[in-house]
Amino acid sequence: MEPAQPADRVPAEHPSADGQPPADRPSPSAPADGPDQAGPPAAPGALPVGPAETGEWPAPPPAADRGRSERSPKDMAISLLVLLIPIALLLAFYRGFLGGDQPTTVDPAPAVDQARSAGAFPVSVPSGLGEDWRTVRAAYRTADGGAILRIGYVTPEGRGAQLVQSDVPPEQLLPAELTDAAQPQGQTDLGPRTWQRYTARGNEQALVLLEPDRTVIVVGDARDNELRELAGSLE
Repeated sequence: MEPAQPADRVPAEHPSADGQPPADRPSPSAPADGPDQAGPPAAPGALPVGPAETGEWPAPPPAADRGRSERSPKDMAISLLVLLIPIALLLAFYRGFLGGDQPTTVDPAPAVDQARSAGAFPVSVPSGLGEDWRTVRAAYRTADGGAILRIGYVTPEGRGAQLVQSDVPPEQLLPAELTDAAQPQGQTDLGPRTWQRYTARGNEQALVLLEPDRTVIVVGDARDNELRELAGSLE
């Protein structure tokens, strides 16, 4: 006969009939399987832990750009028009009242006086040109082989023309002013002088006056009648 055992003692495990040890029994203190049983059980009456208690709030989803999606092509056109109207008004004021389209004019007299004082060659100046002929450049300088007086104009039609006077030899001056490919195209009489017509750069054309002590060139993209008017006005 076995001695009596205490009531709270767990009975010893006995092997099964086939001699195998019994299957593992779950520990009385082990929690049941499953994610909902993880962690210690909440105390009775305790409130659930949420963002207000932990201070951790989920990031809000990015707000949709409703303003952009709700703008119609008509609204965009109106906004663009509001910007363009002040610009157009400023441009009209600049052109109409401040002369924004007018080229900056210069006085050719100092350059002409300098050339005459140097005495390198006879100096001619236009006479009788209208006020719509605007002088935009005037310079006298020495060059290899002589000196050059250059006066630039904007014609009444808004095109460019230059008056060049120099004692540099023509075989050196003409290629420099008209390019190496410049070719004579015939003669034209303007008053008492006979000028040679020449090709020039791009869409330019030239009138050339060859004299023993100087060469005069009138060149530019101005029309033929304007170049002839400039050349014929020289005195």
